[in-house]
Amino acid sequence: MHQVVVISRNTPDTGLRAFNAIAAHKLDISRAAFTGGGPTAPYLQAFKIDLFLSRDTGDVQEAIDAGVAAAQLYAAPLDYSAPDNQIRIAFDGDAVLFSAESERIFAEKGLEAFARHEQRHRKKAMKEGPFAKLLLALSAIQKQFPPKQCPVRIAIVTARNSPAHQRVIHTLRTWNVTVDEAFFLDGLGKAEVLQAFGAHMFFDDQEGHVQKAAVVVPSGRVPYKGGTLEGVRVARGRGTKG
Repeated sequence: MHQVVVISRNTPDTGLRAFNAIAAHKLDISRAAFTGGGPTAPYLQAFKIDLFLSRDTGDVQEAIDAGVAAAQLYAAPLDYSAPDNQIRIAFDGDAVLFSAESERIFAEKGLEAFARHEQRHRKKAMKEGPFAKLLLALSAIQKQFPPKQCPVRIAIVTARNSPAHQRVIHTLRTWNVTVDEAFFLDGLGKAEVLQAFGAHMFFDDQEGHVQKAAVVVPSGRVPYKGGTLEGVRVARGRGTKG
């Protein structure tokens, strides 16, 4: 059973307003935690949270460091209209669904070294990233429905190109996950693709990608564990990876 849980640093007294708002909007939310100014991360495991979303950078970082899929939400587009009858979620690949290993190689050694590494390991599945468990959970939901009746649709939207796409496909096969759509953009902007896909939410590790995507679809930035990925800021702009 999947539920939405409100976890807030507000006091229990202030939390009454949250429940009043939930009731006013007729939302199916019955669980909440109000920490009275204390950290929220220690309670995520207790509530068995699969995904933590917040506008607070510190809370999101603490959640990622605690091993929970988390993203810092950006302001949603004012004119956004969600597709009906289906939840559509789009993910970046490296450092989101997959580990940051390949991202680190690109950051430290550049695009050519990244391409050589991915070609050499094209048949070796990547390690799980912070959102891998969420992808697996969504995949399990999908398998409960006939394909044309599934309420969840998943896309991978990545700047990887051919032949670096091979390792992505091999990894998904190893995980026994079938995504509905995949886009290997080779430097093409992600925003227009995400808008065409009709994403209810897009997750990416790079601030620049999230800022542009957030203009057209709800988006969230996934921070690196520990807050940094060595070399990323120096290497940005080399080629089209990311």
